[in-house]
Amino acid sequence: MQSKATRFRTTAALCAAALLAAGCTAMSDDKGGGDGGTVKLSFANSYTPEHPHTRCGVEAVADDMREQDNGVEIETFPNSQLGDDTARVTSVMDGDIDMDVQGSSALAEVYAPIGVLDMAYAFDGPDQLFRFFDSDAGRELKDTFAEKTGMRVLDVWFFGMRHFSANEPVREPGDLGGLRMRFPDSKVYLENAKALGAKATTVAFEELYLSLQRGVVDGQENPIPTVVEMSMEEVQSHVSLTGHQTGSQLIVVNEDSWQRLSGEQRRALQKSVSGTRAENRECVEREEARILKQWAEKGKPEVVEDVDREAFRGKAEAYFTENLKGGQRELYDAVRAAG
Repeated sequence: MQSKATRFRTTAALCAAALLAAGCTAMSDDKGGGDGGTVKLSFANSYTPEHPHTRCGVEAVADDMREQDNGVEIETFPNSQLGDDTARVTSVMDGDIDMDVQGSSALAEVYAPIGVLDMAYAFDGPDQLFRFFDSDAGRELKDTFAEKTGMRVLDVWFFGMRHFSANEPVREPGDLGGLRMRFPDSKVYLENAKALGAKATTVAFEELYLSLQRGVVDGQENPIPTVVEMSMEEVQSHVSLTGHQTGSQLIVVNEDSWQRLSGEQRRALQKSVSGTRAENRECVEREEARILKQWAEKGKPEVVEDVDREAFRGKAEAYFTENLKGGQRELYDAVRAAG
């Protein structure tokens, strides 16, 4: 039996070939399958209930839709309750999960070009990230991704700038030379390690604290709220503000689930997800500022601000310019042009 994702790709291909043939609504925003009854949608992510992406993201959307009383009921599943990132991508494609919050590096496993969004120094910050996503190139990426995967990208949320932590300062690329740095086990992140001159060691996120504590790895890279969420500041003496990646998370929905909604319900859900973008960013940045203030008052971990970001940025750009090909290179150039 074909999965929902396979059936969607077949339907999308037939629609394209027939050029608006009757009955093809896979990518339409105007017609809807809503019949006036309550539509229940599952909305998952991998973060704890206290994380900004849960409090000021997933839960904010669920609350907003509940207040509108428009026939859409969203049930939230934080903290990887429905599986890790890789498993949830498959579940959304198959329709077992309706909505999810995913990094582009995980989504790159099913559509490689989108991984560019997670590449080191691809963006110079959240403003550029949002400009790209709202541009013609960003809309084209979302459309192509939907056609290839059966998942629709509703919007992007800012995850925070990713920084290095270790038991010594990291001020320039050469400082990474002798360190075993933990990177997520994905093609995009391992390419980031090469681009930045780091020696990558892959460790499961759930095992990272113990790996740092026991010296299996010397350091890691994550946004500051995530460092605290996993208590990594307890086993790391320095946090170096490299800002080497503009962390982002994409809100994806299974296309069949989207088609179950009426046109009015779709517009409401899209508005809710997109309207949460600014609030979510403020939540992330507010949490980061609170943590940095707390660290400064305690005097630990030591926050290293005099980082040579231009050296890191130049090294990464040279690497990706030389090594990216085809669709990835085209998207990388479009992203950099959005500055």
